[in-house]
Amino acid sequence: MSTAPELERTPWWRLPLIAVGISLIVGDVLLAFSWPAVTAEAQDLPIGIVGSADQIDQVADAIDEQSDGAIALTEYDDRDAAVTAIEQRLVYGAVVIPAEQGDAPEVLTATAASPLVAQMLQGIAQEQQAQIDAQIRAGVEENLAALQQSIAEKLQAIVQAVLAGQMPELPGADAEPVTIPTISVAVTDVVPFADADPRGAGLSAAMFPMVIGGMLGGIAITLLVKGGGLRRVVAVAIYAPVAGLVLAGILHGLYGALQGTYLLNASAIALAIAAISSTITGLAGLIGPAGVGLGAAFTMLVANPLSAATVPVEFIPAPWGAFGQWLAPGAAATLIRSLSYFPGADVTFPWLVLAGWTVAGIALTLIDIPARRLAAGETAAAHPLTV
Repeated sequence: MSTAPELERTPWWRLPLIAVGISLIVGDVLLAFSWPAVTAEAQDLPIGIVGSADQIDQVADAIDEQSDGAIALTEYDDRDAAVTAIEQRLVYGAVVIPAEQGDAPEVLTATAASPLVAQMLQGIAQEQQAQIDAQIRAGVEENLAALQQSIAEKLQAIVQAVLAGQMPELPGADAEPVTIPTISVAVTDVVPFADADPRGAGLSAAMFPMVIGGMLGGIAITLLVKGGGLRRVVAVAIYAPVAGLVLAGILHGLYGALQGTYLLNASAIALAIAAISSTITGLAGLIGPAGVGLGAAFTMLVANPLSAATVPVEFIPAPWGAFGQWLAPGAAATLIRSLSYFPGADVTFPWLVLAGWTVAGIALTLIDIPARRLAAGETAAAHPLTV
């Protein structure tokens, strides 16, 4: 007579450990996604400035006092040079001080580079406007005081002439009136968002499907494609371009979130997906099934929060902002934004970063250490997480 197998039960002492462990994991997830946003504070944000040496010194002192070191000024010879620097993503904006006294200063912004920085520059423009208005009021009050003094002197002269029986000299109609000058600080958005995506919401949202697409592709290919690393590499080589064409078609053609050339955007998305997917398949080829979870966790909890997709790199505490640009999501975010709105920017670095991660992932996938261990007669029992 057969007996039913005894039901396996988790020991009671493990339950608190499991609960605490899961809670710590949830806390880590929260920290990973909230930390960059909560701690975001600009440091050495590159902003251009145009003007004479004296003007730049005066404005630089005022900006340093207002920004508390958040802004690093770069001098340019003229407005055109500052505009070129903005279009090449060397600076986020610029302050143009007029050469002639009485002319209006201008603040150049690039909303497509960062709406947050553009808002900061608009605050600087408002501060400049307040200073100009205060100077104008002071000048008008001084002119009014001088005019009152002049009128009082002329009235006294008239009264004295009348008392002396003389014909008083009346003021002529050609007396200069008191004029109030009008100087308005101009704010020019050099690189605005497209009309189809005026707030840049679509561009920011474009990063999520790229990261998720890369992760899902890497996980699925690792789990579903059997028979060696070469087959997984071929699967990634087919999947990434197709996914790039599909995502670019939706983001570019349907939503208008991406600008520029469709095929170039599709190529960038495809390379980003290949970099993330091959990283996961490569880690699986290095350490087995555990590599899938490690690659996914690293991408979602480390690389994605440090990507600077929604805030400038300078808003992420150093050195993590710069480090994030060496990871696939960060390089992809920079590349997609530049291709869409800054065709004059140098994008060599993000292309190379994505290519580097792709090549490294493919190489590790081809090594396929777990398959080599099985071929050598080693069992999964000897390597429970890596075979």
